Amino acid sequence: MTEIKPHAAHWGYFDAVVENGRVTGIRPFGPDPFPGALIESVPDAVHAAARIDRPHVRKGWLEGRRRGHLRGGDPFVPVSWDQATRLLAEETARVRAEHGPTAIYGGSYGWSSAGRYHHAKTQLQRFLGLGGGYTTSVTAYSYATAQTLLPHILGTNEVLLGRVTDWQAIARHAKLMLCFGGLAAKNGLVNSGGAGRHDYMVLMRRAAAAGVRFVNISPYKGDVEDELGAEWVPIRPGTDAAMMLAMAQVLVEAGREDRDFLASHCTGWERLRPYITGEADGTPKTPDWAAPITGVPAETIRRLALECAAKPTMLTAAWSLQRADYGEQPYWMLIALAAMLGAIGKPGQGVAFGYGSINGMGTPRKELPAVSSPPIRNPVGLYIPVARVTEMLERPGEVLQYNGRDIVLPDIRIIWWAGGNPFHHHQDLPRLQRAWARAETIVVQEPWWTAVARHADIVLPATTTLERNDIASSSRDRFVRAMHQAIPPLAQARNDADMLADVADALGYRDRFTEQRDEGAWLRHLYERWRQACAPRGFQAPSFEAFWAAGHIEVPDIAPGEEYTQFADFAAAPAAAPLNTPTGKVELFSETIASFGYDDCPGHPVWIAPREWLGAELAKDYPLHLLSFQPATRLHGQLDTGRVANADKIQGREPIHLNAADAAARGLRDGDIVRVFNARGACLGGVRIKPDMLPGVCAMATGAWYNPATPGDPDATCLHGNPNVLTADIGTSRLGQGPSAQSCLVQVEKWTGPLPPVTAHVPPRVEEPVA
Repeated sequence: MTEIKPHAAHWGYFDAVVENGRVTGIRPFGPDPFPGALIESVPDAVHAAARIDRPHVRKGWLEGRRRGHLRGGDPFVPVSWDQATRLLAEETARVRAEHGPTAIYGGSYGWSSAGRYHHAKTQLQRFLGLGGGYTTSVTAYSYATAQTLLPHILGTNEVLLGRVTDWQAIARHAKLMLCFGGLAAKNGLVNSGGAGRHDYMVLMRRAAAAGVRFVNISPYKGDVEDELGAEWVPIRPGTDAAMMLAMAQVLVEAGREDRDFLASHCTGWERLRPYITGEADGTPKTPDWAAPITGVPAETIRRLALECAAKPTMLTAAWSLQRADYGEQPYWMLIALAAMLGAIGKPGQGVAFGYGSINGMGTPRKELPAVSSPPIRNPVGLYIPVARVTEMLERPGEVLQYNGRDIVLPDIRIIWWAGGNPFHHHQDLPRLQRAWARAETIVVQEPWWTAVARHADIVLPATTTLERNDIASSSRDRFVRAMHQAIPPLAQARNDADMLADVADALGYRDRFTEQRDEGAWLRHLYERWRQACAPRGFQAPSFEAFWAAGHIEVPDIAPGEEYTQFADFAAAPAAAPLNTPTGKVELFSETIASFGYDDCPGHPVWIAPREWLGAELAKDYPLHLLSFQPATRLHGQLDTGRVANADKIQGREPIHLNAADAAARGLRDGDIVRVFNARGACLGGVRIKPDMLPGVCAMATGAWYNPATPGDPDATCLHGNPNVLTADIGTSRLGQGPSAQSCLVQVEKWTGPLPPVTAHVPPRVEEPVA
């Protein structure tokens, strides 16, 4: 019998085709104009050979090899759920009693599910919070630096994450859009919480058809689709702030800065202007100064600056720009440039971040919340910036400076991870692996034998979304989706909420954790909370029964001709609608940031040469700048076992994109296998020549499952092509402490030896217990 089940994922809504308890096919969601290919990999992932079939415990952990032991090479021993639950309850109670709640790190960063109830991180942090607390993290790898900076400068993170100026307003009013880091189409195929419509390309094409001229300022021409007819301005990675400063100097020299706006809506112009002109440090930030830094001709910089002053302009930067050494600087300077143009808050103009980073940014929509689980207070107030996990493990008791605070790093004994994979998204994986050994116990809830599961002590098999009921929802999308369970849980997989409820029971607080609700009762509860929140905002959602039967809800679109421009009220009346900054204005100079005394992020935007870039001394040994980007063939590491990702690989390895001249200089051709390396590590990749890649730059997608040639050896080459064995694990600055993955120099050479097999998707060695 064939069944059709409505469902959703971060890469879109779909219907699952189910035959005899197996997902056999996927159908796109009807209203979606660009459903994308990722949904085709869903059956492969659900039924992958890499699924974890039952609970396992690392043999070495059972034998007492715990703190100080490198994980990844030991065999696992299968155990019963009752035994796993008992071990977890005993270990959690022991660590809390002996070391306190701060000794437990509830990591769990990741895109586990579009479902808002069965969200692994939410469930785990609820469990740990109700149990007495834990050390947690703040900010997100995608935009950690900006997340910390922007509240100081604009008083909000809405300009990064929320309801930014919509494409309807841009199309109607703007004539020019400068896109630092491009507007990559692949990024518009995913959205946290799922998407009923991928309107990303539709809206951009409408803007182009309306007369908006796009400029792609990026090392790669393909970061903007050909249909937009964008001008490509190749720029050296990590030098965007220098180009922006030079554009600002052109405006000052030509007298084209909006002095009225700078006086009425901004603070600190009198401190930034002398730096731009060179009065402060003797170095005018002219186009001639910027050209040898950026590789952008001085005349191009002058032309673009004057064109911005002459036309209604929107400025944007991809999230990737701030994931680099001193990543605060280009974001801050782009805001300053928009302020100099007087564009902030003007219809369809100004500045916003992330148009090219995720679906839903700039989509015209009503302002409604998403379905969500109620937060649980963590009674422990200790946290770290999310990208400083390795540092936390390496330096217990020492101080980490972050955003004006001195954080005393805890001594972590338990790492508990659910719904994410640090061996995908963290930098310098060899260093992480060594630091990982400092924990006594590592617990992982995971459907697949990913690298984080292979480096765990207690592994709990979690269901995939197709094996449970849930609700998908995002504030960036007009749809809410019922996620019907398509198949029973495979083997001994269990829902995260259920496995944690059993551990909570053993620790004495099941009823507080579950609130005496099962899955169905929780879904009704969350839906009704959302329904009640929508009513005062003018949307009457149907009953839960009607929603569940229909499979989705579509929130009405905005009225024809309606549009939204961010900061419009502030632009019209800065005193009546001030920003949430200390001065109520745009802070071109921040007294707060200056008071921290950070030489790596002073009180106004500056040019600081990255630690790793093509202008560094290190480039003599490692002459290629490696950019690691989000893949088009999977979401982070999810779906890596699927047909779409596998079809893109070269002899099973992740492709590395090279300029033709860089490939020729190394005697390389399309399809060759290469070793990519620097002092931190090495991985294999397959050459894919890109004619529109800036010479000296190469690029690899993240997400190929980490596959060291010798399991458990941090110095082993990754056979699969995970670029995070190469990236540096260092904070952007003491202000943001975000990841600096995009500042990475490497060398590439042809692989001439026997080609070892990729085993990333093969389960690790399991030793059955002796009867």
